Amino acid sequence: MRRAFWGSIAALIYTHLGYPALLWVLTRLGRGSPQPAARAHQPSVSLVIAARDEEAVIGCKVRNALALDYPPDLLEVIVCSDGSTDRTVDEARAAGADVVLDLPHRGKVRTQDAGVERARGEIVAFSDANATLAPDALARLVERFADPQVGYVCGQVRFHGDGANQEGLYWRYEMAVRSMESQLAGVTAGNGALYATRREAYVVVDERMGHDLSFPFNMVKRGWRPVYEPGAHADEKMTPTTDTEFERKRRMAGHTWPIVFAGGMLSPRGYSPLYALELASHRLLRYSTPLLHAVALAANVPLLRRHAVYRAAFAAQVGLLAAAAAGNGRAGRIARYYVLMTASQALGLWDYLRSGTPAGWEKAEGTR
Repeated sequence: MRRAFWGSIAALIYTHLGYPALLWVLTRLGRGSPQPAARAHQPSVSLVIAARDEEAVIGCKVRNALALDYPPDLLEVIVCSDGSTDRTVDEARAAGADVVLDLPHRGKVRTQDAGVERARGEIVAFSDANATLAPDALARLVERFADPQVGYVCGQVRFHGDGANQEGLYWRYEMAVRSMESQLAGVTAGNGALYATRREAYVVVDERMGHDLSFPFNMVKRGWRPVYEPGAHADEKMTPTTDTEFERKRRMAGHTWPIVFAGGMLSPRGYSPLYALELASHRLLRYSTPLLHAVALAANVPLLRRHAVYRAAFAAQVGLLAAAAAGNGRAGRIARYYVLMTASQALGLWDYLRSGTPAGWEKAEGTR
């Protein structure tokens, strides 16, 4: 019981705090890769926007894309409608999209595949319909392809809301970790708000497996570097509450587990030792936190009479759950966010094992 307790506690502390500290040390020791200077030649870019029933935002999205600080003759805006039943297609055409594909409903990944097949650009970029890009976002993103080893670049998403949801706080932490990974062996995940690949590096993945998690490690396996560009900004509206964020994260977790178990992530073939460390620390251990917390709590109970440290640890664990249940004040909201987001991984696994993962996707409540 002591080994189970201390092992789980050590793993939790390492994945949340020790791993970022290790990355910080490695980057300070000069293990990072320098960013090359921007090349004079600007490649042609196709910006693919997959959309399903997005009539409320797709017009603004297309106009935002067409107004980017990128040569208009080198930018192609492609809207791919995934079987929309509203005016998404009409609104996209009216807003001036270069290409609008009215496709049958097959899910986001296959819709993106169709956009890539139609794309003419050397670089294929992707963005969500509800993400607003900064004027220089695409140019900053594309600059990273000056390095011939880079095959994938993700930008920085900035979430906005009224403060009830703590997702913004989490993403600031996540982006700091991602920035250090990018300087070392490469990022282990991206985001759907803004990312890009070389046309020849694009990977057709299982329709259940979104690009955010499946692309970076697949790039590494194929000899490319997946990197993060913090200067490429995209803004999104976050879900209004932690409870609605929990539902979104649960759906996302349902798409995470097939990538872990069946998508090739667990095979070390093609990974450098450093990237394997990043993946194990930031992804596998992070996804195991529900189990680690359950083991720590269960092993703690028989040890309560052994030493005061076990009683203090038990009080801390129960206190975290109590604070999360109450959700009062900033500390309570953060505790609730942490507990619910941790639980979402376990429930996402339950959903995947019980009923599988659908190829389609749903808009998160309150994000439009």
